[in-house]
Amino acid sequence: MGHLHKSFDRRDFLRATVGTTVAIAAASVTGATAATASAATSGLSIPKDRIGIQLYSIRDKVTALGFGVVLPELARIGYREIEFAGYTQNTSILGRQITLTEIRELLDDNGLRAVGSHVGIGNLRGNLQGELDAAQTLGMPHLGTANAPSNQNTVAGYLAAAEEFNTWGAAATARGLKLYQHNHAGEFAFATDQPSVRLYDVFLRNTDPRHVYLELDVYWAYVGQHRWPGFDPAAYVRNQPYRYPLFHMKDGDSNPSKADGFDIVEFGAGDLPYEKFIRDIGPRADHIGIWEQDTAPNTQPNPPGSLGAAERSFTALKGLLG
Repeated sequence: MGHLHKSFDRRDFLRATVGTTVAIAAASVTGATAATASAATSGLSIPKDRIGIQLYSIRDKVTALGFGVVLPELARIGYREIEFAGYTQNTSILGRQITLTEIRELLDDNGLRAVGSHVGIGNLRGNLQGELDAAQTLGMPHLGTANAPSNQNTVAGYLAAAEEFNTWGAAATARGLKLYQHNHAGEFAFATDQPSVRLYDVFLRNTDPRHVYLELDVYWAYVGQHRWPGFDPAAYVRNQPYRYPLFHMKDGDSNPSKADGFDIVEFGAGDLPYEKFIRDIGPRADHIGIWEQDTAPNTQPNPPGSLGAAERSFTALKGLLG
C-alpha cells in the first residue's frame, strides 16, 4: 500500500483520536440457497460474522483521520461490511484526495467488503453510470440512496418515483448490482391526497422486485409505526424477504416527550424490540445487519467519541446475533 500504509500506525491512531406487497419474482431469489445455509448455521437470518457499519456514524473520524486509519480500526473491532456515505477525507492526510482504487486496496488489505453506499438521489438522476462505476471499483454489490423516493407525499408523487427507481434499478441490474432505497420515518406516512394509503406501500407495490430493493432502517420504521400506526416493520421483511438485503440496526430509547417517540442511542442502550424483530422476520433470507448511529460523533467522552460508540455497539450487536 505504500504511502497509504505509512500515513498512520496504531500509535498514530491513538494520538490522533486524543486530539479530535408484490409477489417475489424468481430473479429476486438469487442466492436463496446460500442464504438458507447461512441462516441454518446461525439460527438467524442476519449473520453474526458479517456485521456492517454505515460510515456516516463515524463521519468525523473518516474526515479527520482518513480511510487509512479508520478502516483498519473497524477491522480490528470486528466489522466486516462497510457501507459508504461518501468517498472523501481531509486532503491534508495525503496532500490530495484519496482515490477509489486506494480505498478498494485498503478494504482488501483489511479483510473488509464494501457492501453498499448512500448517494444523493440527484446523483442517480444525473450521474447514474458514474455511481455504478464507483460501486464496481469498490467491489460493492449494492448501491442506494437515503433520500425519500419523492418530496411529493401523494400517491401520484410516489408512483412517479417508483417508475424512476425501476429505470435506475434496471440499469443497476444490467451492471450486476442491486439498487436500494433506505427509509426514514416519512415514507410510512399516509398520502396527503388519499389518507387511507400509506406511501411506503405505494412504493413497494409499484417497484419491480427484480430491480429495486429496500434497506430497512429499523429505528425509523419504528418511529413511523409510532407516528402513523397500523403496520408491523417485521411484516414487510417477512412477506418479501429477498427485497431486503440490508438493515440499519439503529437503536432507540423511548422518549414520550418527542414526536418521534424515541431518541437515537448506542446499540444495546435502547429499548427497541430487536430480539422480537429478528425472530419475526423469519430465517428465509441472508440479511446484512449494518450498525448506524446518527448521533455517534457527539458521544462523550470524545475521544474515543464515535469510534468508541462503534466498538460498544459492535459488541452489543454481536451479543444479540450470537
